[in-house]
Amino acid sequence: MGSKILIVDDEQPILTLLEYNLKQSNFETVKASDGEEAILMVENENPDLILLDLMLPKMDGIEVCKYLRQRSINTPIIMLTAKGEEPDRILGLEIGADDYMTKPFSPREVVARVKAVLRRTTDRTGIDEEESQVLRSRELSVHPDRYEVYLNGNALDFTPKEFELLVYFMQNKNRVLSRDQLLSAVWNYDFAGDTRIVDVHVSHLRDKIEENTKKPVFIKTVRGIGYKFEEQKS
Repeated sequence: MGSKILIVDDEQPILTLLEYNLKQSNFETVKASDGEEAILMVENENPDLILLDLMLPKMDGIEVCKYLRQRSINTPIIMLTAKGEEPDRILGLEIGADDYMTKPFSPREVVARVKAVLRRTTDRTGIDEEESQVLRSRELSVHPDRYEVYLNGNALDFTPKEFELLVYFMQNKNRVLSRDQLLSAVWNYDFAGDTRIVDVHVSHLRDKIEENTKKPVFIKTVRGIGYKFEEQKS
């Protein structure tokens, strides 16, 4: 069997549908129907990716995601949300979800999204041969092949999506990158023009690598266009 996927949803038909289609694509699956059970399954089953519904009994998806990230459990999370839950969807991204999908969705789309996220988070050296080298900018160093980031010698924790975005920025130092460019390069599919996901993840990066997030020295905003990772000179 392939990678192990934890499906978390309190609607049995959705659990059954996703389980069937993931198994058809050679994934191993485990299931949970509430937030508390989801946390137990993560701890006991060590899944490779989590499909996490937002609205759950006992603990909702936001609480589950927050709990896992606070404990430095960086398993990729795709949040499943209903159409009218946009504020909560953005909150999910802010606390560490890697991606989201809006119900109703096609099972084929879910499988494609799962494969894309796993491909990006398990093959970290596949974008460019240079990724195997250490990326440095003054006191910041990134080791793409080891999935490690150090600032002033101290190790930092990143979600898979945050890490991939930082690597891409550092591979393109001093280049102005539009939000659409970042969506295409890092998320690798059409995100229906929703560039807010980029802004959320840039905010996460700044929280972790900038001394003053209001006056960033690494990731600069280029008004009306996007962002630039500015090379730091000694």
